[in-house]
Amino acid sequence: MLKINLIAIGDIKEKYLLDAIDEYSKRIRRFANLNIIELKESISTSSNKKDIEIALEKDAKNIEKHIGGYTICLDIKGKMLSSEQLAEKIEKTSLNSSEITFIIGASNGLSERIKNICNEKMSFSPMTFPHQLMRVIFLEQIYRAFTILNNIAYHK
Repeated sequence: MLKINLIAIGDIKEKYLLDAIDEYSKRIRRFANLNIIELKESISTSSNKKDIEIALEKDAKNIEKHIGGYTICLDIKGKMLSSEQLAEKIEKTSLNSSEITFIIGASNGLSERIKNICNEKMSFSPMTFPHQLMRVIFLEQIYRAFTILNNIAYHK
C-alpha cells in the first residue's frame, strides 16, 4: 500500500481544524498509509530577513530527518494542478515509489534548501492561506484524488 507522509511545520490548536484533519485522515487511510509528521516551528518574532532565514534553516534541519520517497513541497511558486492532475500525479508516482512525502512550511514558508532538494514544487493557488488551514485543504485534495482514482462518487 502506498505510504503518504505529510510533514507540516507548526501545531494546530483549533478544534474545528483538528476535527477536519482527523476526518480526512480517516478517509485517506482507506487508500494509503497516511503519516502526518507535525514539527515544531522555529519562530522568528523579527521581521528581519536574516532572522527569518535562520529560523527557516532550523526548520529545514528538522524536515530533512523525515523526508522519504518522492518529495513534493507546497510552494506558491510551484506548479498548479487540477484535482484530476493531482490524482494522476499520485498514480504515476506510486508506480516508481512506494512513498510520497509532501511538505507544508510554516508561516514564513520553507527554506530554499528544502525547496531545492524536493523532487518538485506544487502550488494550490497564487493566494496565500494560513498554514494550519492549508493542511485541511491539502488532505481534502488527497482524499479527492483517491476518489477520482477509484471511481468513487465524490469528485464533481
